[in-house]
Amino acid sequence: MEAQELTDLLDECNTDVQATLRNLPPVLEVDDPNADDIPGQGSQKWLKIPKVFAVVADLKNSTQLGTGRHDTSTARAYKSAVEGSVKILNKFEADFIDIQGDGGFGLFWGDKAIARAMCAGVTIRTFSQTLVEKLEAQWAPSGGPETGFKVGIARGRVLVKSLGTPRNPSEQEPVWAGRPVNYATKCAQSADRHEIVITGSVWDAIEGNDYLAYTCGCTNSPSPNLWSDRTINRLTDDEQYGRVTGAPWCVNCGPSFCAAIMAGQRKRTDIPDSARLELSKSQMVESIAKRAQIHRKQREAHWQGM
Repeated sequence: MEAQELTDLLDECNTDVQATLRNLPPVLEVDDPNADDIPGQGSQKWLKIPKVFAVVADLKNSTQLGTGRHDTSTARAYKSAVEGSVKILNKFEADFIDIQGDGGFGLFWGDKAIARAMCAGVTIRTFSQTLVEKLEAQWAPSGGPETGFKVGIARGRVLVKSLGTPRNPSEQEPVWAGRPVNYATKCAQSADRHEIVITGSVWDAIEGNDYLAYTCGCTNSPSPNLWSDRTINRLTDDEQYGRVTGAPWCVNCGPSFCAAIMAGQRKRTDIPDSARLELSKSQMVESIAKRAQIHRKQREAHWQGM
């Protein structure tokens, strides 16, 4: 690139910014759009989707998977991990899926969005265990880095449109402006392998679902100890007071629990009153976290009334 070309390029970018900031783009709110409805680069319009759940799957120590190994081993590890997580997101009908390096994310909105997102997240965590067992068997006896999926889930509203190189669709991608993808990514980053970390408002949305809030009764009486508090230090607002679980689907109850969640069921008859009381007393025990939850619920009620 010649010196003048660089100067011209920067001048052009500056002119584009000034033109963009002068114009107010139309924003169309749609509760349940199709992915094909996302405005393209040539359109000024943005879509606003008010309720989106983002599920991010991040493979721990992925950069170390190729250390001291043949390229074919690294390629197979990535293929197994990425294809498995994407297959799960697709099976639970994610409305949008994007692959990013060693993992990716799925976005869920519209009908049963929360059920589809949570079931996808737990299924990826369950698959993570099998993936690691297969990889460790493949690498033995040389061993390998500690790996496995870290899952993050967040919710919120987004603005979306495709951006990129004008008149070149192959160099354009949807941009999801808003909290869900960013917050879910930070949740995943704060997790360890085989863990699911959710933001505070995701917990607010699922705490009343017995199939998601309590353990099954296979080994003991149903317990509220399925989740524990987790402060997500990468977040700075009240969403940081989230929760974490390392539990996969139970081999006995998992299929029926998943089916019940997807069918919209919320209440179980096997949970004793003592367990319900314990959950209400134990969650968000720190006063600041409890206040944050109250503020989230007030804000949610305000949005519902708008």
